[in-house]
Amino acid sequence: MKKLLSLVLIALAGTTFTACDSFLDTNVNPNAPTDVPVEQKLPNALVKTVNLETGALNQLGAVWVGYWSKATDGPVNTSLFRLEETYGVEAMSFDRDGRPIWEDSYTTLVNYKDIENSAAATGDLAYVGIAKIMQGWHFMRLVDLYNNVPFTDALQGSKNVTPKYEDGQQVYEGAMNLITAGIEDIKAAPALSKKPVTDDVIFKGNLTLWVKFANTIKLRALLRQSEAGREGYISDELAKIRQEGSGFLGVGESALVNPGYQVSAGLQNPFWDAYYRNQAGALTTGYNTLRPTAYLVQQYKERNDPRLAKLYRPVNGDYVGVPLGATAADFNMAKTSALLGPNENGNQPAALLKSAQQPSVLLSSFESLFLQAEAAERGWLSGAEQLYEEAIKESFKYMGVPTGEFVAYNAQPSVNFALAPNKMERIIGQKWLALNSISSIEAWNDFRRLNYLSRLPQSLQSPSADPEFRPRRLTYRQSEVYTNSEEVAKQGTIDPFNSRVFWNK
Repeated sequence: MKKLLSLVLIALAGTTFTACDSFLDTNVNPNAPTDVPVEQKLPNALVKTVNLETGALNQLGAVWVGYWSKATDGPVNTSLFRLEETYGVEAMSFDRDGRPIWEDSYTTLVNYKDIENSAAATGDLAYVGIAKIMQGWHFMRLVDLYNNVPFTDALQGSKNVTPKYEDGQQVYEGAMNLITAGIEDIKAAPALSKKPVTDDVIFKGNLTLWVKFANTIKLRALLRQSEAGREGYISDELAKIRQEGSGFLGVGESALVNPGYQVSAGLQNPFWDAYYRNQAGALTTGYNTLRPTAYLVQQYKERNDPRLAKLYRPVNGDYVGVPLGATAADFNMAKTSALLGPNENGNQPAALLKSAQQPSVLLSSFESLFLQAEAAERGWLSGAEQLYEEAIKESFKYMGVPTGEFVAYNAQPSVNFALAPNKMERIIGQKWLALNSISSIEAWNDFRRLNYLSRLPQSLQSPSADPEFRPRRLTYRQSEVYTNSEEVAKQGTIDPFNSRVFWNK
């Protein structure tokens, strides 16, 4: 692992988790990609992907879907996700320090396209397939946030610096096709061709898991379109998944990324480094400022949820959250619950903070099982109740809750699937509790898709008292407005509070 880490560290940049340069970030010139073997390029790209997911995207989703708030006297209270809590979407398009979602996505897409081209030239189809799958992932994520984006004309560097924008639905379909092609490439890889092993910092060369991962991404994408009048398309794509036959990520099968995190400056797990302790063991300003929302804590309490005690530190025997946007002194650091870490948990791993070397979560087994449970409830698969229960058990396992606590938890009318008056809401509610601070952007996507956002308390810093006033998407980056102005103008006026991506009807 140390050897792999040395290969990945081709160009170590800054280590601030919400800044534009991330842990193990390798900047690639799209006009002249680094001429190194694909086994050195792959881990760089995969780490870049997970850093974006667990960094800027996780922060964005965590604030807008009701997970994160701040202690009112926290050391970075005035700066930590300030634009998110004030719904400052337009200001985000100008902000260069912390939310480079557009730029990092396309830079990473260039990385994967370079891997695809290099591997195709040598007939190494396993690498080609992985690169296509990950391109599909990123293009879908761009649509989730911006709707219409460059696709066919993208990734050409100086050959086309003003790529045309394509309809979000068409890009989603193109991304699905990329993932399908990636699966086919992996399965067609010749026995003697080069295949990833330790350079695959997710599955360690297990190509069967790569195919399951790809199918899970496809299922997520189909569920994303479940409220958009896409029944025919969804049916056709589900048939392809069934025909392929590998299924989805299941119990014990998570996509976890670990390039060799170490207790050293710039080499720790980025979430740990930002929201717990630095390499010297000192608590970070992010840790001292970040707090759960009062609403989130209440939802765990109402269900007697044992995950609460694994997630946060009690204050005088109770768990206390902060309303998003609060400024009152009653919500200061001393009176509210911080994240629980090993130092506060008898040197045992906690729910989110396990160790400086812990892997980053790209797509968890419990998210996959919740996706399958929803698909089953919609009649696409079978066994909704069993999948729902397995998802909760996997979440318990990840957060360190003893297995034996599931039975009593699941017996409660507020949790039990069979007793749910609305089974879809029950699935999404438990999924929301499970994805807390792990894949927050996916929880926000669910709440947008199903129009649940108004169920969440509005930020006290909202510029509007209308309970429906919530960000629905991002606006195009000013860097893109300056360099590709004609194409951006063709997309019309974008109102981030009313303009919606194609799947959010």
